[in-house]
Order: sequence, then structure tokens, then C-alpha cells
Amino acid sequence: MPMRKRRTRGARLTYGTLVSAATAALFATLVTPAGARPEPATAAAPAAAFVRESRPVHSYADAVRESVWVDTGLDGDGDGRADRVAVDIVRPREPAAAGRRIPVIMDASPYYSCCGRGNESQKKTYDADGNPVQFPLFYDNYFVPRGYAFVAVDLAGTNRSDGCDDVGGRSDVQSAKAVVDWLNGRARGYTSRTGGTPARATTWSTGNVGMIGKSWDGTIANGVAATGVEGLKTIVPIGAISSWYDYFHSQGAPLYDANPSWLSEYVNSPEAQGRCAAVQERVTAGTPYSGDWTPAWTERDHVKDAGKVRASVFVVHGQQDLNVRTKQFGRWWDALAAHGVERKIWLSQTGHVDPFDFRRADWVRTLHRWFDHYLLGYDNGVDREPVADIERAPDVWTTDRQWPPRTTATTTLRPAPGAASGPGVLGRAPAGPGSTATFTDDRGLGELDWAARIDAPTSEKAGFVTRPLSRDLRISGSSKVTVTATPSTSTAHLSAVLVDLGPDTIRDYAAAGEGITTLTDRTCWGASTPGDSACFKETAARTADVAYTVVSRGWADLGTWADPREGRPLTPGRAYTLTLDLAATDHVVPAGHRLALIVGGTDKDLLDPPSTTPTLTLDLARTSARLPLVGGVGAFDRATTGPAPADPAPTYVPSLTGTAPPAAVSGPRLPGPAADPRPGAAR
Repeated sequence: MPMRKRRTRGARLTYGTLVSAATAALFATLVTPAGARPEPATAAAPAAAFVRESRPVHSYADAVRESVWVDTGLDGDGDGRADRVAVDIVRPREPAAAGRRIPVIMDASPYYSCCGRGNESQKKTYDADGNPVQFPLFYDNYFVPRGYAFVAVDLAGTNRSDGCDDVGGRSDVQSAKAVVDWLNGRARGYTSRTGGTPARATTWSTGNVGMIGKSWDGTIANGVAATGVEGLKTIVPIGAISSWYDYFHSQGAPLYDANPSWLSEYVNSPEAQGRCAAVQERVTAGTPYSGDWTPAWTERDHVKDAGKVRASVFVVHGQQDLNVRTKQFGRWWDALAAHGVERKIWLSQTGHVDPFDFRRADWVRTLHRWFDHYLLGYDNGVDREPVADIERAPDVWTTDRQWPPRTTATTTLRPAPGAASGPGVLGRAPAGPGSTATFTDDRGLGELDWAARIDAPTSEKAGFVTRPLSRDLRISGSSKVTVTATPSTSTAHLSAVLVDLGPDTIRDYAAAGEGITTLTDRTCWGASTPGDSACFKETAARTADVAYTVVSRGWADLGTWADPREGRPLTPGRAYTLTLDLAATDHVVPAGHRLALIVGGTDKDLLDPPSTTPTLTLDLARTSARLPLVGGVGAFDRATTGPAPADPAPTYVPSLTGTAPPAAVSGPRLPGPAADPRPGAAR
């Protein structure tokens, strides 16, 4: 997409057309509960005749609030009748009264009853007659007055829906796809869960749908888009999964506590839990802990179907998200690019956090313009702006017209022995024949420990570093590390980690909140009713001073050396060659810092250990890293020659064993509260 250039640094960068003064005036008159304040209006840009923007001209208080049950065509719970999923709708009354149809913003979720949505864990609420009162998050409050319907879908087996949740399988995706079909007149809906009175959307819906959601919700958006369903115009997946296999395993290695079946039990309604045991057993049987690829994983892989996607895609992901790791967006983004899908991306420094909680004003403004363009057809220029927004430091963002940038080129770096008292060397020169490095898997240590001990010769990892850089060096995209390793036992897991060695201030993704602090003040984003407030607690960046930053990670079972979809026992003393896929990233290693490659065994709290405790010997002459460097080989050569600037001494004392693992990590824990009681921590 051609994009207009704008300034690349600053505490808050805004997109071209800002909210007009007229809109701000109307916005300020919307209902604001006592103790909250409306978001201050931003100075308007000069008016342009071609720019169109939806305005808050409809009454939110008088909006139509209704529930519909849509027939999915499946019988997941085996009760002999097709499952119906509950669809709660809020839409402005005025367009339908005038005979006009409107587009739909939809969030399909398993969390509306069990766990809640957003930083404040909001749940759906209903009145005594079962009519919807509260819709979680701000989408309804903000967009309904602007002429959109908001639709909140309970996935099969959750809240008020029939069926059983199957953790990303056919039932999950069909739960939402059927609703898109219903909005376009292709599926049946009813006014009650068991009755026969039809409900039709074609009297008020244009059929244009935009799906949005964080985590599991965004995963459903990816899955529905991958069906190619007609009428889905755009999706906005936030911290979302594109392949469920990669959520639970990494190249055959089980990620910490990998077990998908408990997720369905967690989100299923109490009523569904009594009827869904057989579904959970099928999920367990089809997704073995061994990490071998099965048809169940194929069913839950959306990347393979990227060529079917008709919708535009606006990806948002935290680069330190250790719940839904960045490999999820990286493979999806590359597949969409290969098929020419219109795309946009925001990459933050946070963990598993919604942009409403780390860049609120710009997020609401950008999302508003995105939906106006793709659902209302307004020519507001959002499709001609930079493709990528990337957070470089807390609240400091830059943009790129294309991502990764056009000048990005794969550059091969090679490890070699260093001085006896320090780490090995990372450069372009290959190691001499017979050069080796040896380490023993220590399941009690992980990437932060390895990085903290990089300059010490320790037995649990092999580390290799560049000299201090004379210029900034930018990594943009997905890396690969190929190792040739000889194990001492029949099983072995490998980790490869890229680390920026040098002092910095980053968002503290390892703390509660994963990079944000929730404040007590509230700001309001739309209209409120007594049962559904548009006012939410503000947040601020939570920062940490660090001596090193993990840039990217990858894990694998060495037993998948011959076939990434099937592991096999290793022969001790035999050399095996394996390529590890590292997660996508965009990171600038500043001048004065060093870039490190670390190869280890079990990455504590992120990877389950093997059944044995192997010692591994790396053949350095047959080990390499392929990094997507902006500027390619030339950029690396320039950054590793010439004098390096003096690095300021850190004002803190780094831990000798690394910091504690992020509070929301400890393996797959997508739902959140069962594994992490903090509101909104991992949902």
C-alpha cells in the first residue's frame, strides 16, 4: 500500500486526519458518569472535502438491544439438533426507522461469561428478561452512535450458546462464520434458543462485517477470515493465534504445560461442561503431548488458508508477548503478504496487552478511521498511510511504509570460538573445522539467566557476541538458526535466543500488567447508559531499567531433525542438523551495544524439559544464524567496524541470575484468571 510519510519519532504520533472540532463538540456532550472525564479533543486538521468520517449522531440510550440465536449447522454436543450460538446485538434505532442498513463490528469470544474482557474483566450482563444490558469494552459505546451495530457472539458451549467449545477447531470457527452468514442472509437465526420464530438481519445490516478481538477472540477472527466468507471486509486480530499447534508446541517441543483440553473445560458454561466430556476427550486424543503433527492441528492451522482471505487485516501484537508468542503474527503476516492481502501492523513493547491500554487515543482514532474506510467505504486515506507503527521505547513510536522495510535482507552470521575466559564471537567469518561449543541442559535456568551470564563461561549455554556496534543495527522480521548438535542422550530440546546486550529502559513486560500500570482516573470513549459505561481506567507505561533485552526466541525438539512434524529418538554420539524458527520481531540494537546469539537447552518456564538431561556439543562450522537485517550485509559490516560510542554505565545492578520470569508466562495460559488472577492479564 502506498503511504504518506510522517514524522518518525515522538511521544505520540497521530494519523493524517484528526477528529474534527464538530465531532469533538458532539463527543463532549455524550453521557459521562460522575468522576470520569472525557478524553480531551485533539486540535483538528485542516478540513478536506474528500475526507469523510462517521459522527456520533445516533442515540446510544435508545439503541436496539436484542439477542438472536444463529444455527451453526453443527451438532457438537450430540443432542440430535443443530447447535445455536447466542448473538447479542446493540444497534442504533434511527437508521432502521429510516429504512437504512448499517455495517457490523463483531467480537466473537468464549470469555463473555467465564472470565470477562479487557483490562477490567468486563462481562456481559442482562436484565430480568434476558435482554443484554452491558457489552464489554468500548466498541459499542463508541461506534453505535456513529452508525454501526456491535455484535458480541458467544462461541459454542460458552455463556448462552449450545454445543461445545473445541479449542480453535471447526466448532469455534463455525460459531462466528455462521453469524457472518446470517448477517448476509445466508444462515438461519431465531429469536430464542429453542423456539422457531425467525430473526432476520437483512432488514438492518448491510452485510459488511469487521471482526475484532484480543487473544482467543482475535484468533477466531483469523480463522473466519481464512474461510474466505463473503461479507467479512476486515479483521483486527490483537495478540492472536494463527496456528494452535504453535501455541502449544514449537517444532515438536512442548511449550510449558502444553495441554489444550483444559481450555475447553475452562470456558464452557456449567451446563456445557456436563455434556462436552466426549469433545474434550477428542481434543486431547487429537493433540498429543509428543508434539507430533496430527489432523487436529491441520484443522486449527489458519496460515495454510491465507490464500482464501478476502478481508483486510490490521495486526496488533506485543513483541514481548510470551502468552501468544510473536511467531503467531509473523507466519500469518508473511502468508498474507504472499497472497497480496491488504495489511497493517502495530508492534508494541508490551506483553499480552490491548492497544486500548498502551496507546489509547491514537488507537481509538485509528480504529475509527479503519472501520470507516473498510465498512462504510469512506475515502479517508487510512489505506495510504504507513503500514507499520513500531514502539521503539516506552510511548515512542516510529512508522514504516512497508514492513519489513524494503531494504531488509537476510544476512548469515556465524558463531566462532572466542577467548577462553569469555563468550564466543558472532560475525560473518565461519568457524574453523573442528570448532565446538558444549553445554548441558539445566532445566532450572532460562533465557534471562543465560543473558545475565553471557560474559561468563557457564555450563548451561553457548553464547556468541558481536563487538560493540559503531552504528545502530535493525532486525526486522523472522530469523532462523541452524545448529549441528551431538547429544549425549536419546532426547534433547534446544533453545536459540537473540539478545541486545546493553543498558536500556523498556516496558516492564515481566511485571504484573506486562508493560502497563492501571491508574484510578477514567476517560470516556463514547456514550454511556446506567448499565454500560463508556469510561475506563487510564493506564501508563510501566518501565524497567535493564542490562540486556531478549529480542527473539525459538525452540525445537532435536528429534524432529528429519521431519518437523514427527519426533524420533536420538542416537547418543551422533550429530544432527536442525533449523530453529525464531519469532518475528522488529528491534534496533543501538550503537555501543552488542548483539548476542545464545543456544541452550530447556528455557525455564517457557519450554518443557526433555525426558533426559543431555549434554550437547555444537559443531560451530555447521552452525549459523540467518537474520533479517535492514540494510543487509552492508549494514552489519558498517555496524561492526569503526569506533563504538561509549556506553553509559548502568545506574542499577543487574541480577546475576536474570530477573524473574514474566508473571503471565509459565507456558500456555491464554484464558488468564485460572492461571493468573490479575484482571485482564492474559486474555
